[in-house]
Amino acid sequence: MEYRQLGRTGLEVSRLGFGGAPLGLQGYLGREDKASAAFEQGAVRALGTAFELGVTFFDTAPGYGDGRSEEIMGKALAAHRDEIVLATKFHGWQQGDPAALDRLLDGSLRRLRTDHVDLLQVHGGCYTEQDERALLGGGALEWAQRQRERGRARFLGLTAETASGALERLIQSGAFATLQIAYGFIYQCHCDYQRAPKGIIPFARERGLGILSMRTATSGFMQRVLKAEFPALPADALTALAIRFVLSTPEVDCALVGMVSEEQVAANVELAEDLSNRLDLVALNDRYSLDMKAP
Repeated sequence: MEYRQLGRTGLEVSRLGFGGAPLGLQGYLGREDKASAAFEQGAVRALGTAFELGVTFFDTAPGYGDGRSEEIMGKALAAHRDEIVLATKFHGWQQGDPAALDRLLDGSLRRLRTDHVDLLQVHGGCYTEQDERALLGGGALEWAQRQRERGRARFLGLTAETASGALERLIQSGAFATLQIAYGFIYQCHCDYQRAPKGIIPFARERGLGILSMRTATSGFMQRVLKAEFPALPADALTALAIRFVLSTPEVDCALVGMVSEEQVAANVELAEDLSNRLDLVALNDRYSLDMKAP
């Protein structure tokens, strides 16, 4: 497994990270009954296999199935707590109610079977000026910083679906150590990392933030589109291509991939460990390299 330092945190993380959304969100990337004992047993085995194969970054949120994802991660990873980097998120920050946020984090820590998380992230989408004011002036950031002071979180981070001016200013505030953003095969244009400094990813990285990718495998969207157009294409090959694309991006420290089975974990770890399969994204983005011979 390849490892990176996650920005200025000093934390070492595996290039492949375990995304927790499919562990809790019913109907997300599968039809399994996420509340069933059978699903939980398989998911616990998948998490254990990921740890055994070198995955060290595990990301979840209380909003993933009303805490279900955190419950499963806590059960699977409590014995390895000191050997992993554990991240969760907090929502409801727009209301700026510290008591409600305390209860939310209390529940997350209880379900995760730990007294702290390594990374506590704002669960965000597309940040507006109103969101910016809620975080920086509405008490949410002060609450999060108190969690650091209390030892309940080591570092603070942002998650975002897309870039915005408000997100840039939040990054510039210096309050956050990481950025988790939707980035991948179908997102590369709006997060244009290649032509720095205009993209949000190099913008954050230049300011010392660690970079995490969400939607690494496009949440199944690319697979559905291409399968509709090219039915013979195997879905697992399309997923592998999407993951390879993100792993080939030098600015991304950890590519988060949702996984629920030991088979998925083993295949994705094998993919991450094979450095020979990386794409030359600079060459692929060169619009003037085609052999255009004059007639």
